[in-house]
Amino acid sequence: MSTEAEAMRPPPLPAYAPPLPVTPPVAGLPQKSRRAAAAAACLVVGLGLVTGAIAGTWAAAGPQDRPAAQAAYARGGTLWQNVPVDTLFPPAVHADAAGPGGADRDWTRIGVAPDGGCTGAFDPLLTKALAPVGCKRLLRATYADATSTSVTTVGLLITDTDPAGMRALRDRFTEERLDERPDLMPRPYAPKGTVADGFGDAQRGSWRISVLTDVPVVVYAVTGFADARTGIPPQPADQAVVPGATTAPAQAGLGHDAAALAEQTERTYRAAARQSPQEARR
Repeated sequence: MSTEAEAMRPPPLPAYAPPLPVTPPVAGLPQKSRRAAAAAACLVVGLGLVTGAIAGTWAAAGPQDRPAAQAAYARGGTLWQNVPVDTLFPPAVHADAAGPGGADRDWTRIGVAPDGGCTGAFDPLLTKALAPVGCKRLLRATYADATSTSVTTVGLLITDTDPAGMRALRDRFTEERLDERPDLMPRPYAPKGTVADGFGDAQRGSWRISVLTDVPVVVYAVTGFADARTGIPPQPADQAVVPGATTAPAQAGLGHDAAALAEQTERTYRAAARQSPQEARR
């Protein structure tokens, strides 16, 4: 028999809740596309929040709090003003197993060019290829090997662009192999009264060009014979150092000289960019 209390009890809940109403579909948009659009919208919003937070952090941070890579890139554009020339271009350079057949190599600096602009420093087509990144400063030095048989000019082109500009230049050099073209070569610096006195465009035998992206710098080296001989078809250093190469630049070690001195200069500049300004002056 039903009592008054029983009459006041609510009816029992169903075993399963009824389904939620379905959102009406957007006309002309398939269901898969709707799901993808919703996911994409969430992703865009999320990325926007993250990117905004990061950008705000970088903007608010002082130089000491910026990411190390960002700070190194910035220093790379100005450190030439404070770092001693003997650091960038040491008076003597030694490299183990850097010559043909794994021979050790030694070079002596015979001249340093006054720092300045890039006018006349490159073949015309190379000048055109480098133009998008600008030329803030050009630093050059010339070395002779231990026997004064070969001479090499090493250069540091300090550009006037951001990391994206350097990446674009590197990609173009890589994709179009501009660093292998003999009509896009650096020109030598020939200090008067030295064994490099006769080192001109016609004497170039091998070269190397490296576009860096962690610092705003293009590093290059160009090598020739000290006796001013001509008529030697120039060969890119990366090809001249291949074991078994029989060209004159390969057998004489011109490619080895260009490659080793360019690598030495590149390492030195990168290391200086990673240091604090106070450390770099030491």
